[in-house]
Amino acid sequence: MIYPFNAWDAFKIALTIEENGLRFYREAARKFSGPIADLFTSLAQEEEIHKAIFAKYLGSLPKEQPTIYDPDNETDDYLKMMAGLNVFKSGAAQADSLLAGISTVREALALAMGFEKDSIVFFVQLKNASDTLGDEMSVDRLIMEEAKHLRKLARIYNRADV
Repeated sequence: MIYPFNAWDAFKIALTIEENGLRFYREAARKFSGPIADLFTSLAQEEEIHKAIFAKYLGSLPKEQPTIYDPDNETDDYLKMMAGLNVFKSGAAQADSLLAGISTVREALALAMGFEKDSIVFFVQLKNASDTLGDEMSVDRLIMEEAKHLRKLARIYNRADV
């Protein structure tokens, strides 16, 4: 099969992932109080910023889809599987369910770091499926933004004492 893919696809998926991340962090802010709630509110605001950045990138990309040769449909199957496994993609109902079993900020931060890592892995695979240098560079922007968020979460996690 010839599989169509370009960075436009990646940024469209990124917007969905960021929206669901935003829902998760808002739910986490509701679950906790005080400085912990403020922390998750701040993370939700960062997701809003990521959404704006990704929407800007998306607006600058062509929608036309170059094609890559994939006779066994492996790329399509793999990307669908990776998107399905991305926990942020699961939405607000899943966020409520996941947060129900969380009692400390460190547990919530560990969960969030896992989501961010899943997003990075997903975007790396999208980059690998790109067939132009321009698309690869655009997807690299996604990866760099998610890596910044992961580093921030890790710093906060390492300092969290609750």
